[in-house]
Formats: sequence, C-alpha cells, structure tokens
Amino acid sequence: MDIRPLSDAYAVAPQIAPEDAADIAAAGYDTVICNRPDEENPPDLAADRLRAAVEAAGMRFVVNPFNAMTLSLDHVQAQAAAMAAAEGPVLAYCASGNRSSVVWALSQAGRQPADALIGAAARHGYQLEGLRPQIEALAARAG
Repeated sequence: MDIRPLSDAYAVAPQIAPEDAADIAAAGYDTVICNRPDEENPPDLAADRLRAAVEAAGMRFVVNPFNAMTLSLDHVQAQAAAMAAAEGPVLAYCASGNRSSVVWALSQAGRQPADALIGAAARHGYQLEGLRPQIEALAARAG
C-alpha cells in the first residue's frame, strides 16, 4: 500500500484492496474516500466490497467517484464535506492518487495558497499546475 500524505489530515493512495483496511486503520486513518468509479475496477475492488472491509476495520467509508470528464463542483463539495466530518485523518484513493489530489486541492482553494496546494501534490508526483486558474477562481469565490 502506497499512502502519500498531502497534509497532516489528508492523504491519497492508488487503488486499495479490502485486505488493506486493517493497515489503513492501524496507520490512524478515520475515513476512507473512494474517488474511483466501480466501472473502472474488477468486482473484487468494487466500492461495496471496500466499504464492508473499511467499516469492519472501524473507519468511515465515503463514495465520491468521478473521472476527468465528470468532475464537478458537487464532487469538490462532497470531498470537503467528508473531510470536515472526519474525526481524524482521511485517506482518499483512486487509480493512481491523482484524482484524489485534484479534488483535495480544489476543495482547499481559499483555505490554503495555490502554491502550497500545488506543491504538496507535486512532492508526490502529481502535477496540478494546470489547475491553478481553477484553484484561484474557487479561492476568489470563497474569499
């Protein structure tokens, strides 16, 4: 399992498996967010299978799936709400962790400078510089 912390409260990971749930809980995560649509996965990695494993390990599981073509402000707001409701650190996953870093950066617009958001993702190989205009526009709306 490859957990990549973007902040003290939020980390991303490539696709997790049900057998990873105990290790995720042991690492201190309170909530797991699925940003990967089921149609991208084989049945054994479907959200309902992961929900059962994550909840059995004592964590909360949130489904907020999207892809590059379907990402919307609703997804950004759902991610922010899931993060706000968490009582501890959040782990979000998708195919590579990129989608989960994108939705995090957009959800944090106005709460952190764009440079900090883009830099946190870049430290883990996620290139979000192209999102700077959207991050700055969301920050301006929030501000």
